[in-house]
Amino acid sequence: MKKEKVIIIGAGPCGLSTAIELKNIGIDPLIIEKGSVVDAIYNYPTHQMFFSSSDRLEIGQIPFVSERQKPIRNEALNYYRTVASRIGLRINTFEEVQHVQKQSDYFQVQSIDDKENENVYQADYVVMATGYYGQPNYMGIKGEHLPHVSHYFKEAHPFFNKKIVIIGGKNSAVDATLELEKAGAEVTVLYRGSDYSASVKPWILPLFDSLMRNEKATIHFNAIPKEITKSHVVYEKNGEEHSVEADYVFAMTGYQPDQPFLRESGIQLDQSACPMYDPDTMETNVENLYIAGVVAAGYNNNKIFIENGRFHGGLIAENIRQKIMQ
Repeated sequence: MKKEKVIIIGAGPCGLSTAIELKNIGIDPLIIEKGSVVDAIYNYPTHQMFFSSSDRLEIGQIPFVSERQKPIRNEALNYYRTVASRIGLRINTFEEVQHVQKQSDYFQVQSIDDKENENVYQADYVVMATGYYGQPNYMGIKGEHLPHVSHYFKEAHPFFNKKIVIIGGKNSAVDATLELEKAGAEVTVLYRGSDYSASVKPWILPLFDSLMRNEKATIHFNAIPKEITKSHVVYEKNGEEHSVEADYVFAMTGYQPDQPFLRESGIQLDQSACPMYDPDTMETNVENLYIAGVVAAGYNNNKIFIENGRFHGGLIAENIRQKIMQ
């Protein structure tokens, strides 16, 4: 069994920030990440632009220099790789933590890596910085898991001259629509809201609205998807059933924390999937088990972003420092 003082689960910006804060107090934590460094950002659409300016994405007091006020995905990938390398963070990528079990005075952490090697660690403290991007909000309708249906959008080029249905009306759906229309796809958006979402980034909403007004894309409001077939999406609107042809479907219905994993670790969740924790220390109801980043927000992922979640690490490090000094 490998022994560690602190294990951080997740190498997103908030996990990296927590590791930096711990190093500042003399603790060299191990980060275990099931994908690549900042894997969620890696899986963003290729040309994704951040909502935040670059200075509000900085961690470890290392400047994030961007060509634009709001950086794009590739700039962020380069920045966070550089930070991890410069500070010398210990990160095990492509290793998935499967179980975190509290023993009497330590945690047993079990994982499996991409070579199917099983690992067992002992840690005094564990930080969950697992985000939410890996768990889509499924609609629970027939056909949702067909091969031509995806809950993630990466790039528009393959869908030239294809009929695309996008389910959802918030930022991810709007971004995908703009990219797909630009690449020559025929796009129809189904959104359960009665008007454009208030959460859509203000600098892209006029572009999205222009597509609809100029009939370069189509949106149906108050549209509730009922079934996805190999060739159509069936939806209900104002009590009537309709269908629209679809070669491919992007269900941009949002994401949520890995609730079973959190619960199995002993963390209590409320009805909105928000973990029980002390906002002053980020410690959960399980002693010495912390959370960092958007996972603390449950379903309300518009509450915590990189720009405020990056400060969780400082709270965690200070609390651990005080415990060690006692």
